Amino acid sequence: MNWIGESYGPNRRQHKQLRLSEWRRCHIRWCILMLWLSFVLPNHPALQAGDESADQDGVVKPLSVKRFLEDYCLACHGSEVAEAERDFLMYRIPLQTPEQLIATDEIISQLTLKHMPPEDAKQPSDDQRIAMIDTLQEAIADARESLQSTGGRTVLRRLSNREYENTLASLFGRRVDTLGLTASFPKDNLSGHFDNIGQNLVTSGFLLDQYFQAAERLVETRLAKPSFAPRTWHFKDNFVQYEELTGSHKSVFNFEYLCLYEQPNTDTRQGGYGHIEDFLQGVPVSGMYEIEVHAQAMHRDTHYDPNIFKIDFSEPFQLGVVPGDVTKGHIHYPQAIEPLLDCAVVPDDHPEWLKFRVWLEVGQTPRFIFPNGPFESRESVIQINKRYKDEFDPESFRDGVVRAHILREGALPHIRIGEIKIHGPLEEPDGSAEEIAVFGKHGFQPDQALQQLFAFAERAYRKPLNDADQAAIESMYLQQLENGVEIRQAALDTIKLVLCSPEFLYFSEITRPDVDRLNAYDLATRLSYALWAGPTDARLYASAESGRLRKTKHLKRQIQRMLKDPRSDQFVAGFLDSWLGLREIGNLPPPRDSAREYYAQDLPTSMKQETRLFFRDLLDNNESALRLLDADYTFADKKLAELYSLPERNSWRLVDGFQKVNLDSQMQRGGLLGMASVLTASANGVETSPVTRGVWVSENILGIKPPPPPDDVPSIDANVSGAKTIREKLALHSQDSTCANCHRKIDPLGYGLENFDPIGRWRDDYPKAQGGSRIDASGQFPSGEAYADFSSYKSALATSRSDRFARNLIEKLLVYATGRHMERADQYEIDDLLENAQQHGYALNDIVVAVLTSRIFRSR
Repeated sequence: MNWIGESYGPNRRQHKQLRLSEWRRCHIRWCILMLWLSFVLPNHPALQAGDESADQDGVVKPLSVKRFLEDYCLACHGSEVAEAERDFLMYRIPLQTPEQLIATDEIISQLTLKHMPPEDAKQPSDDQRIAMIDTLQEAIADARESLQSTGGRTVLRRLSNREYENTLASLFGRRVDTLGLTASFPKDNLSGHFDNIGQNLVTSGFLLDQYFQAAERLVETRLAKPSFAPRTWHFKDNFVQYEELTGSHKSVFNFEYLCLYEQPNTDTRQGGYGHIEDFLQGVPVSGMYEIEVHAQAMHRDTHYDPNIFKIDFSEPFQLGVVPGDVTKGHIHYPQAIEPLLDCAVVPDDHPEWLKFRVWLEVGQTPRFIFPNGPFESRESVIQINKRYKDEFDPESFRDGVVRAHILREGALPHIRIGEIKIHGPLEEPDGSAEEIAVFGKHGFQPDQALQQLFAFAERAYRKPLNDADQAAIESMYLQQLENGVEIRQAALDTIKLVLCSPEFLYFSEITRPDVDRLNAYDLATRLSYALWAGPTDARLYASAESGRLRKTKHLKRQIQRMLKDPRSDQFVAGFLDSWLGLREIGNLPPPRDSAREYYAQDLPTSMKQETRLFFRDLLDNNESALRLLDADYTFADKKLAELYSLPERNSWRLVDGFQKVNLDSQMQRGGLLGMASVLTASANGVETSPVTRGVWVSENILGIKPPPPPDDVPSIDANVSGAKTIREKLALHSQDSTCANCHRKIDPLGYGLENFDPIGRWRDDYPKAQGGSRIDASGQFPSGEAYADFSSYKSALATSRSDRFARNLIEKLLVYATGRHMERADQYEIDDLLENAQQHGYALNDIVVAVLTSRIFRSR
């Protein structure tokens, strides 16, 4: 009995606390559910007034379609004889149902392949067949627009995952990416590369549960963390590293050193991450920690062939810090949550103490990486053992992946760490950033708790609270108090409710339903998420509160202020990712053996940064948007200087970062189409195709979406026997007039880019796997303009298609800013915006301001 009684006492208290904690969570979930029911039911389409399914009067039946069907189809596909269950007697345009879309798609496929009409039936001429295909493709495009129409209004939408994290970081006053709050969220559905289209941003029951878990973790981790006095941990040994390193490090170092041999994104993962074996439990509480590392760069002057390591040994070695969590996977492998927290240069001659200040979440342990390290350590060791075996003592030498003898006798480049000190959490004398951001400069005040909660909710909801908002918050807070929850915890639980409320997660407009123009608060929200991908600041909110924001002159001043703010980098990155599809980079990565530098130098990061800096420069200086097509300068770092073979590659260092570089003598670059980001996004990772890149240019640069090839059309390689080059293959493939109709428009847009490989490197010849022939990058647009090479290709686009490009840019800016695709009713105002851009020399800043002050942007 005694042992039962003794153990039951403390366990009972623990169980009681656990039950109370679980009860609190259930109660919060219940309150959240009630909020969502009150939000969803009034907005459910089935409960809305009006009939959106009414039949359309005056259905047009184009004579050309009717006559074509009568002449060539109804004999076999009429009401009396409906072969293959296809009855076209009542076929009508415009198309009004998904079933009619499918049937029309099938007709196009059969006409394109000339499977119908059958050989023994009356045949249309090629011109008639092409005209019919064009008519049906236009009908499909019109029907899709009609079926997907939002009525020219932005559909009620939620925050995208990107906007959600930015909003929480703003509300809590500190970065939240170390928490990985959206790591388990479903990926946002993209629509034409855009991640903020209302129709595509659905909210499932699973996502709602993830929102609750994210709010629970954020609030408890940042605002309910226990008080913890700073302390120091000092590690001098037991630096165990796993797999192939264990034996070598035990025999050579007895685990007295932590060694980094390669960059972190390799396949074999042998020394890309250095962890502290005696600190796997991580830090006891979230906070800022000071980390000191006694480190030295070893053998940067190695005599081994540099090609073995695939790095530039003229660059000093760098040591980075990322978080790790032993509960989230292998501690020496990549993890989902590992933002770079800090980085420093490592000395060569002797070990020195390097200091880092990093934010770590409770349970996270610091891990060390070698960002500019060798490409793959395992392969490096194999090559050294093959090529330099005579340099080692035969008694100790072992071939293959064994490295012990190399560490003793050789010159293997690596970073060596001998001691690590961790001190923290560091004190914040004026209170934590989260406490101040959520509750104000004086922190949580129990006697003002409701007022502080209302103030936080107003910032979170991005609008004044109405009676229902206040009632829900007050009810939650008071119920928690009545149920015995401590006063601060009751406030924190109410914050979780706010962060899971549809008023926070959705752009729930307060503009009256019968009013088209957004009120000032809704306009402020739309503007802040367009330019900052985050909530309004105090100045913008005050402008909305006073009503001044609705005045065009004041709105323009706010736009210019916001564009000068560093937060507008979110607009530059988000818009370019969406317009140009740059977030697709990495989805189809090139093979490692043919594009090692893509991985070894983390080229995707530099690729995107070049495009962002170039766009930002045009925006800040109000330069012509046409320079996006053809320019005599760009921005590059040392990595891109190497990729582009720029003269600066011999003088720049990584620490120089990005520099503006003149391209007067470099005709192979200039404008978006000469940038590696665009050239990578428009390829498939393995090889290039004028068709693939031509479609990309048509859609993303000119705004013309080519119709997809019919499902039954054979691939290009299936009907081009005897052809040796891609140009010859396309010529044979296009001998069919129905194929030629599209390829004559698409292929010339891609031929001019053939000198660039799948990651944007210049080449004069195709690789041997593709025949090794000389590349012909000449072509002629359907309108007659001819070009001889890439330089004249981009010039032809800039001169002959400037209006088409500018119109597409304006439309894409509107899509990004409003969260909806443009429709036919919008085209008249887009025409006006284009005319205004022409009058102002296509100045980019003027275009952006015009878009953000347009009727489309300022309307629901």
